[in-house]
Amino acid sequence: MPSLSGRARKGVLLVHVAAAGTWLGIDVVMAVVVFTAVLSDDRHTVALCYQALRLFTVWPLLVTGLMCLTSGIWLGLGTRYGLLRYWWVAVKLALNLLLTGLVLVALRPTVAESAEYGRLLAAGQPGIPPQDMIYPPIVSPLLVGFAFVLAVFKPWGRIRAVPPDAGPRRVPRRRRPGPGRAPARERA
Repeated sequence: MPSLSGRARKGVLLVHVAAAGTWLGIDVVMAVVVFTAVLSDDRHTVALCYQALRLFTVWPLLVTGLMCLTSGIWLGLGTRYGLLRYWWVAVKLALNLLLTGLVLVALRPTVAESAEYGRLLAAGQPGIPPQDMIYPPIVSPLLVGFAFVLAVFKPWGRIRAVPPDAGPRRVPRRRRPGPGRAPARERA
């Protein structure tokens, strides 16, 4: 794939950052709703919270995760970072695949179970409260936050060292003085 132009790269990066921010926002809202349900003594509040999870967790998180994945792959293929050239990119890709897969495999059935419990509770019938619902709003924001840190600090370097006979390396350009920058003075 050819490199992305500056404008295209910025557009894809904007989509990627917006999707990641949305993902974190949904995780935070899910945490508020889940912990309100767990800590509340009011039966109606608990029932409403568990039923509300079905409305905004699974499909919005799946769409957001897929948007992050797609835009991240575009950025990986269209920029100098590559998909598997740097450790931080590979780890972010693995985290995205893991979390997006967990939405379908683990979160979807747990949310359905929680919503059913909320429906039973609202109807005044007994039910078993969901036990596994506290983990997603803890694990997901921590891992998404870790991905944010990786994107900002870009640790660990290249996955494979470039061999010395790999050809010419990119030589950094000298910066020309521009508006607001004084030319470098030679010291005597």
